[in-house]
Amino acid sequence: MALTPTLTVLLSLIYAVCCQLEDVIIERYFIPAFCPREVQVGDYVRYEYNGTFKDGRKFDSSLNKGFPFVGQVGVESKVIPGLDKGVQGMCVNEQRKITVPPHLAYGVLGSGSVIPPDTTLVFDVHLLDLWNKEDKVQIRTLYRQQKCKRKVMPTDFVRYHYNGSLLVGNIFESSYLQNTTYDTYVGSGSLIKGIEEGISGMCVGERRSIIIPPFLAYDDEGYGTKIPPYATVIFDVLLVDVFNVKDDINVEVQKIPQPCRRRAVLGDFVRYHYNATFQDGTIFDSSYARNSTYNTFIGMGYVIAGIDKALQGVCVGEWRRVTVPPHLAYGETGSGELIPGSAVLIFDMHIIDFHNPKDQVHINVTYKPAACNLTSDANDLILYRYNCSLLDGTRLYSSDDYPEPPHVILGQGKLISGLDEGLHGMCVLERREITVPPHLAHGANDAMGIPASAVLLFEVELLQLQKGVPEGFLFIWLHDSPEPLFPAMDMNQDHKVSLEEFAAFIKLQVVEGRGRIHPGIDSDKALKEMFRNQDRNTDGKITEDEVNIIVNEEKEVATHMEL
Repeated sequence: MALTPTLTVLLSLIYAVCCQLEDVIIERYFIPAFCPREVQVGDYVRYEYNGTFKDGRKFDSSLNKGFPFVGQVGVESKVIPGLDKGVQGMCVNEQRKITVPPHLAYGVLGSGSVIPPDTTLVFDVHLLDLWNKEDKVQIRTLYRQQKCKRKVMPTDFVRYHYNGSLLVGNIFESSYLQNTTYDTYVGSGSLIKGIEEGISGMCVGERRSIIIPPFLAYDDEGYGTKIPPYATVIFDVLLVDVFNVKDDINVEVQKIPQPCRRRAVLGDFVRYHYNATFQDGTIFDSSYARNSTYNTFIGMGYVIAGIDKALQGVCVGEWRRVTVPPHLAYGETGSGELIPGSAVLIFDMHIIDFHNPKDQVHINVTYKPAACNLTSDANDLILYRYNCSLLDGTRLYSSDDYPEPPHVILGQGKLISGLDEGLHGMCVLERREITVPPHLAHGANDAMGIPASAVLLFEVELLQLQKGVPEGFLFIWLHDSPEPLFPAMDMNQDHKVSLEEFAAFIKLQVVEGRGRIHPGIDSDKALKEMFRNQDRNTDGKITEDEVNIIVNEEKEVATHMEL
């Protein structure tokens, strides 16, 4: 197919003088539906061809040589003028039959023993590639999110998926088939120049089609067996991640309750819900799916460094979005099959509650009557209303769920210790909000629908108050007991006290305010129990010898009768 350009031109002039010349005949037997560009003089082309005589005998073929023809059209061309002319106007992937008359081929001389003189030649050409040295990288944005918080810049680290193909559509490589992103630094020289330029300015989630001419791709070397020399390459790129090694966590506070009474600090124990996603929105973990909060101490290394840092300063009930770069998450190795290496992670967090192991019960008095002469204390019997909830407002239980409000004696282990403490010192009709940390509530274990390590909020109102007696006693003296005691008890002066006399005497002391009977026990049962304990010989009578009185240091005298 080769011929000296000077000789070819000379032969063409001879034919022009003596003969009426035929032109190249072009038969376009396959034209692609999409043809953004046609071959022009000065362009570079790469094509496969078969050269035959008119009778079909083959004299040359790029397929037999094992590599396509590459050259510039119309400028110091390496091919005969007819073929040079015949490829002009072609589209990539087009197939043509180009019939070249002798004067635009090898003329009257032919070409050695291969091409006879005055021979018409037929070329079947398949155009594989087309470019010009003035070409730039072509970028077409296929999809881009409306909000783009960050664009790819030099020195950034990127993770992207891609399909790589030639202009004729052959895919030579795909990250999707390898089931892994391509991860690299931008500007480090690890990418071809065209890709460096093509992904610059991309946003996470953006899709681009990037067409790269050979001299900005793999040029005359190609890439192994996948990409031939002088190949224009097309990369369809989806940007999955971008970050910089200098990045810190990014915190977006989306909702914060007012007022925020306290912010979390190092050493606090926090409970929070979260959805965890990659930058492209793919969810990889969720506490909601497990129906359980994530519970951890802050600043003790139990969570990734970025989350440890992001939890500092949160308020109960706060919603925040935290973006964590890989070097503050799972680094280059990732975490198993769940989190790939060098992945930026996004956590949408809802802070349910937090506390410190040193926290005490917090009491907020919301209403207190003006007259408050009597307050609750240990061993008192109280009647109260309550609502119990988590700090995020989730209702757990309420006294309104039962026919009557509960009675309870304070200080005798009938309530969780924090609530018991919070009910001390109240006036009748007083209302309080009592915040109880878990170590003064149900601790680290679930209890009756209450999450483990939950801070509880009680809204309480004291309805009734009956002053009580110390644990283990049925009756106490509020003032000095009669001296001597037995004659006062022996109301009929027969030197023995019956159950009826004993009961009447004790009731009289209560009425006169001199003594107090256990408020949490039926008074008749309490009196019978007191009498039985005092009647040492069980003869149904108490004698003076059987009376045993204990006078405490505060002048309070109690019958020595334990429950």
